[in-house]
Amino acid sequence: MSDFHYSTDADGIATISWDIAGKSMNVLSMEGLAELEAHIDTALGDGAVKGVIITSGKPDFAGGMDLNVIAKMKDMAGDQPEKGLFDGIMSMHRCLRKIERAGMDPKTLKGGKPVVAALPGTALGIGLEIPLACHRIIAADNPKAKIGLPEIMVGIFPGAGGTTRLSRKLGAMGAAPFLLEGKLSEPKKAKSAGIIDEVVPGAELLARAKEWVLGAKDADLVKPWDAKGYKMPGGAPYHPAGFMTFVGASAMINGKTQGVYPAAKALLSAVYEGAMVPFDVALKIEARWFVNVLMNPSSSAMIRSLFINKEALEKGANRPEVADERVRKLGVLGAGMMGAGIAYVAANAGIEVVLIDADQAAAERGKGYSEGLLDKGMKRGKVTEAKKAEVLGRITPTTDYAALSGCDLVVEAVFEDPKVKAEVTAKAEAAIPETAIFATNTSTLPISDLAKASSRPEQFIGIHFFSPVDKMLLVEIIRGRETGDRAVAKALDFVRQIRKTPIVVNDARFFYANRCIIPYINEGMRMVREGVAPALVENAAKLMGMPLGPLQLVDETSLDLGAKIAKATRAAMGEAYADGDVDEVVFWMVEEGRLGRKTKAGFYAYDEAGKRQGLWTGLGEKFAPASDQPDLIEVQHRLMFAQALEAVRALEEGVLTDIREGDVGAILGWGFAPWSGGPFSWLDMLGAPFAVAVCEDLEARFGTRFKAPALLQEMAQSGRSFYASRASMAA
Repeated sequence: MSDFHYSTDADGIATISWDIAGKSMNVLSMEGLAELEAHIDTALGDGAVKGVIITSGKPDFAGGMDLNVIAKMKDMAGDQPEKGLFDGIMSMHRCLRKIERAGMDPKTLKGGKPVVAALPGTALGIGLEIPLACHRIIAADNPKAKIGLPEIMVGIFPGAGGTTRLSRKLGAMGAAPFLLEGKLSEPKKAKSAGIIDEVVPGAELLARAKEWVLGAKDADLVKPWDAKGYKMPGGAPYHPAGFMTFVGASAMINGKTQGVYPAAKALLSAVYEGAMVPFDVALKIEARWFVNVLMNPSSSAMIRSLFINKEALEKGANRPEVADERVRKLGVLGAGMMGAGIAYVAANAGIEVVLIDADQAAAERGKGYSEGLLDKGMKRGKVTEAKKAEVLGRITPTTDYAALSGCDLVVEAVFEDPKVKAEVTAKAEAAIPETAIFATNTSTLPISDLAKASSRPEQFIGIHFFSPVDKMLLVEIIRGRETGDRAVAKALDFVRQIRKTPIVVNDARFFYANRCIIPYINEGMRMVREGVAPALVENAAKLMGMPLGPLQLVDETSLDLGAKIAKATRAAMGEAYADGDVDEVVFWMVEEGRLGRKTKAGFYAYDEAGKRQGLWTGLGEKFAPASDQPDLIEVQHRLMFAQALEAVRALEEGVLTDIREGDVGAILGWGFAPWSGGPFSWLDMLGAPFAVAVCEDLEARFGTRFKAPALLQEMAQSGRSFYASRASMAA
């Protein structure tokens, strides 16, 4: 079955239409690339063909390269993976260069056949790299379409000529947002940026493409970098202006990535080195740097976790086999920030919402939260007045539980107090249908205990949203002891409706995400108490790719919440509680009235607007930094292993049942070093023997919290890894 379809018309125009059967979006495979090249050869070799239109038979042009193929490229490359990868990438360059030169005489640059890309909609990754090799790019005026090169977001960079072509077309500075940040633009903005050439009404797209082909001259086919005297916009590296651009870009990349994301550095190297040589040599340089990235375990781990595994979970990889459970009408109990956020994302996804609070004014304020978010969207041009009215019209704020009649899912989001939760559970179950599913949004309280207040525990489940709900991508679904499959399916279908990523875990104290976050935070505070300089703690974390250091993270979540969790955990664990030294720091900070960002006073100092001003000097006065500071690696190992070992224990105990959920949940839930692919991917990179050796050293010096779990020790002895073991079980 063909991915590309070839036809010619009476005017001598060949049309190559990309249309993969059975897929909603075109993605490129190596077989598809071979088909495309064969069609280009046919068109160039046919004297009756005057020019070529490359377009799509779907509403969008293409979503990029099939990342499943990229993930396997290294394994498919044989005994010499670097050479195999390089040869494969150069075959892509050969095909796109063939499109670009289009049969023209290499000396006179005349006699080529015009090739135009006609984009009906979204064009991402290789879906833009192919058009960049064409002589003109015409896009339909489709405001929903996204055009760009987002590869950097999954740990690679545009390696099929996109890096070299876009930087030579726009200059390093102009191309930077699209290459280094993965910025996506709708067609008109892409035209303004210089990425594409024309935007026309969708109905006129192919007619305009044909018109351009028939009127194109030899000069219209020559790319600037192939013309004599070409100079890079903004200056090449040794041009005065270009020199400053590249110096600044290098500093910016290292500042943003802390040196832990190899793709960004490789991309800049490809642009820098490529700018000083002829175009065809620059393509080879780009290919070599792309191979360098693919050979780095970070790229395969990021692709696996942030694309393949994330997509699998969003499509219901672990969904029970029950009938469709999409939510038609949602009840939300509690109109505080969390409940209001849940109401907003549901209404925005087209779901009717009943928002209940004990006070009508509070319920109205909860709806007002959605109005505020929609107003912000209108200011950014993302939301229309009609869309705002439509979303707000789906939310009914009330104090009347009878309004829950007809709800097939209720999410309770009241205070973290079992008595309050039990009270609203009983009230809601008296009003909702017998078949409705009841979910509690809690971050710490055991689901099985809360389910005791329910008359139908098999229909009771935990759905843990992260704050702020509208921005955080992860939702943790917690199965209680008696939770049935239909409740799990309902929760998963709901999360898919609101376009977030779910993980399903079994009930246990702190579930999965908080279970791993707390040791990270505690280890940071423990080191401060020991005399480790707070700046060393914070920067060690950031140099490992953590978005926030543990002290900043406490400030963001609030220290009084930390004190409350500490007291509850101590009461539950009794003599087994091992964080008394951490409590000394937390309780002292609370006594000092330093509760975090919300009070503009925490581990950090803040100005009146709530902006961080640096670490609070009083911290060093209370817990004086020792004269002999530990080395960076030791601090990083303590912070990283505190999280990763807890993830392994969660797997051992059956809280986690799938390492994919553990890795995706860690990155999306609390930002576990995305470059690593998550805690299980990180441990696989280290290798179990090395990880166990580090644990033994940390345990001997800092305590049993660093004791390697039995599963990790067994893997070290057998030479297994987490993902290799999973692959063998799936086979």
